[in-house]
Amino acid sequence: MKITEKTIVGLTYELKVTKEGEESAPFSVEVRDQEDPFYFVFGLSGLPEKFETLLENKQQGDTFQFTLKSEEAYGQADDEMIMSIPKEQFTTQNGFTPEMLEEGNFLPLADEDGNTMQAKVVKDLGEEVLLDFNHPLVGFDLHFDGEVQEVREASEEEIAHGHVHGEHGHQH
Repeated sequence: MKITEKTIVGLTYELKVTKEGEESAPFSVEVRDQEDPFYFVFGLSGLPEKFETLLENKQQGDTFQFTLKSEEAYGQADDEMIMSIPKEQFTTQNGFTPEMLEEGNFLPLADEDGNTMQAKVVKDLGEEVLLDFNHPLVGFDLHFDGEVQEVREASEEEIAHGHVHGEHGHQH
């Protein structure tokens, strides 16, 4: 079966990144192996469009290797996405600890719609904390090297929710 609209795709890959315009060696930020493949519903994943385009029509066992330029992936950092938030919003009642607010950490947050997002703690300003809500991979070129592990039809429910059920412990 080939990867087309509304198929469930399982991938293993290594993702390396390079900072746009810098001549540094790519560094690995994510590895998904056969113990924990990455599953998504093709066409509904919210992944960069180019990522899906480059995988289209591949089938199980096909390997892939490609680079997404930052503008094809998550774009450039947006200064408006960096904002200071009063520390009183990050109380222990809300499940935050003071250690979580240390500079360089990523805070797990949710927006009004309940979508999870990560904000990087840039600076501790005393009463407030400066957070960067840009996607962690903003400004990076993404280098994927992987293999298609599984392609199957999505169920109605998976299509309705746009994500895969039972990612853990499914039968191979």
